[in-house]
Amino acid sequence: MGVTSDVAGGPGATGDVRLGREAFARRSWAAARQLLMPVDQPTLTAEDLHSLATAAYLVADRDTALAAWQRAFQLHTAAGDPRGAARDAHWLAFVYLHVGNQAVAGGWIARGHRLLEGELDAVEHGLYGIHEFFQHLGAQDFEGAGACSERILQIGRRWGNADLIAFGLMSGGRMLIYSGRVPEGVALLDEAMVGVAAGEVSPIVSGETYCSLIEACQELADYRRMSEWTEALTTWCGDQPDLVPFTGQCAVHRGQILRHQGSFVPALEELALAAERYAANGLEAATGLALYERGEVLRTQGDLDGAEAAYTAAAPHGYEPQPGLSLLQLARGRTAAALASARRLASEPTDPVARARRLPAIVEILLAGGELGEARVAADDLVGLGSAFCCDAVTAAGAYSAGTVSLAEGDASGALPQLRRAWKLWIDLGARYDAAWARARIGLALRALGDEDSATSELTVAARTFAELGAGPARQAVADLLTPASLPDGLTAREVEVLRLVATGQSNPQVAAALFLSEKTVARHLSNIFGKTGVTSRTAAAAYAHQHDLA
Repeated sequence: MGVTSDVAGGPGATGDVRLGREAFARRSWAAARQLLMPVDQPTLTAEDLHSLATAAYLVADRDTALAAWQRAFQLHTAAGDPRGAARDAHWLAFVYLHVGNQAVAGGWIARGHRLLEGELDAVEHGLYGIHEFFQHLGAQDFEGAGACSERILQIGRRWGNADLIAFGLMSGGRMLIYSGRVPEGVALLDEAMVGVAAGEVSPIVSGETYCSLIEACQELADYRRMSEWTEALTTWCGDQPDLVPFTGQCAVHRGQILRHQGSFVPALEELALAAERYAANGLEAATGLALYERGEVLRTQGDLDGAEAAYTAAAPHGYEPQPGLSLLQLARGRTAAALASARRLASEPTDPVARARRLPAIVEILLAGGELGEARVAADDLVGLGSAFCCDAVTAAGAYSAGTVSLAEGDASGALPQLRRAWKLWIDLGARYDAAWARARIGLALRALGDEDSATSELTVAARTFAELGAGPARQAVADLLTPASLPDGLTAREVEVLRLVATGQSNPQVAAALFLSEKTVARHLSNIFGKTGVTSRTAAAAYAHQHDLA
């Protein structure tokens, strides 16, 4: 990780080796891998082997990467260079951990520690601090992981090692975030990216740092910062056409951003690409994340069977499909099951960031189950997290949850400013789907206060937004709010939607486009409307709609 030595492997370098070094320097990973192979050619130095291993890893040839680092380990050992051999052992452990081979990775970590026993003040201790950090993290020991990050950072700064500095800042920042000290943690994340953006950090560590930062932004719902760094990661990947790792991360993060913006169809395309790339690289947890995100989009679109299939597929990859699965249960009308899941999620000990991600769904489910007291506690918790995080998206979620609970408690006046705050924040963040829900709740608050005209205006805009986004269940829910409870002549809510649009002068193709229906289905609805109401023309249907306050 940023430290190599030039242990000679034989006589002067051949032309291919020189060309391989040049290809590596210009980040042509496939060419570097091809020119520097095979790993046992006598002209390769240990540094050349490190370059070969890095290039091979970056084109997803892990077998060659492992063979090259093992050969470098042999050269360093034969030359009596324990620190060099310890570096190679670190990278071997890194690769084995990424493919889930914990036992072999543990063996290389133990060997590296043994090699450094006589090297009390060596930069390589920082590399093994990284493995210790992940051990603490796996045990949910955030305090121990944070102390480990600080130690790695100190070693990196003492030795001027950009890789260790970047890792120490990034990991330390995330531990601060998980402890609830979000502004301090985010500041460290931004500082970590300074070295990456300046090209000071090695390729593999740069990619890992990019992805860690963007993942942290996603966990915080900081989509503005997430968008900026995802664009930077996309450019970084694009400058290395042979690169395979990290391209899946680009796709999944683009998919998450598109979902946040309400661009559901392109989001599904990106997430499918991400799942394919992750699976090809054997990254189980990441594959699960991409599948879960796909389930979230499908659920929002109303494809409940597709969402269930995506959630089910995510679970075997080690990714718990929550809280999406609980919301799916609610959408299927299984309120008791959704409540049980929500209460289980609420009771589980977790870090503040994970809690903030779960709480909006927990509040929604508790309200659907009529548990106003529990919903108020959860909403207040989310409001507090928003204040502590200084993050607009979490603040908006807290305001929306608190406003929705106030509305359910009968306090429409108290709900209105909270809901308007959520709407404004989400609009500023480009979160059209969430903003439309806030607008729908504003409409309900205005209706409760007796301002029916304003309520209808707000609900109509919300319904139109959901229709534009292709969010079928949300559009139908708001349309039901706009439709009188008692419909004349046996009309259905869907028929009233069609009638309302016909009354505005829209043609069948226009109605079909607005409601995401086929023209054939619109024609069938219109025929049913004529039959039930006794009208024989579109003009008469429009007059009927106005007479019955349906337009």
